[in-house]
Amino acid sequence: MRLAGPLRIVVLVISVGLTWIVVSILFGGPGSGFPRIQQLFASPENSVTAEPRARKYKCGLPQPCPEEHLAFRVVSGAANVIGPKICLEDKMLMSSVKDNVGRGLNIALVNDVNDLLKFIRPLHEGTLVFVASYDDPATKMNEETRKLFSDLGSKNVKDLAFRDSWVFVGAKGVQNKSPFEQHVKNSKHTNKYEGWPEALEMEGCVPRRSTAS
Repeated sequence: MRLAGPLRIVVLVISVGLTWIVVSILFGGPGSGFPRIQQLFASPENSVTAEPRARKYKCGLPQPCPEEHLAFRVVSGAANVIGPKICLEDKMLMSSVKDNVGRGLNIALVNDVNDLLKFIRPLHEGTLVFVASYDDPATKMNEETRKLFSDLGSKNVKDLAFRDSWVFVGAKGVQNKSPFEQHVKNSKHTNKYEGWPEALEMEGCVPRRSTAS
């Protein structure tokens, strides 16, 4: 019996049929519910919508400040290794990179108590004061210094002690205590670093000085 010819025809027909079915599945013919080949081999970037990056505003704030407000970020020093940072309206006023920070109270790189008093006493009404501690903010403070900071709106300066972490934003002539202040005590039981508490970071929007008479 000569079946070779018909078998070849049958095999050929089956092969063509299988090829048509596979192509229909991969490319999705009319009315097909199968996914297209582009979808099967699509890269994750193309098949999944990437989440948009969170926008950062002035000084890295997660949202913009209202009108007539200034964006700020104040970071205290970490132990005696990493210096503090003070950013105002997206301008880095003080940082280790700018090489204008030092141990003690960083207002304008003032660490001597006599210079500090001379610096704070003549401030005009409404002047904003940004403070970030580094290493030890309190050892050289006296009662007059603490009173001056208290008058600027600080509620924690009276308790500030050796190697505490402290960040503060106040103003000359404020009537109430400032809402912009953080303080962590130096304690061997809670210190993050050996001999120093954790660094503090504070950000927000502070009202501009009023120019009204």
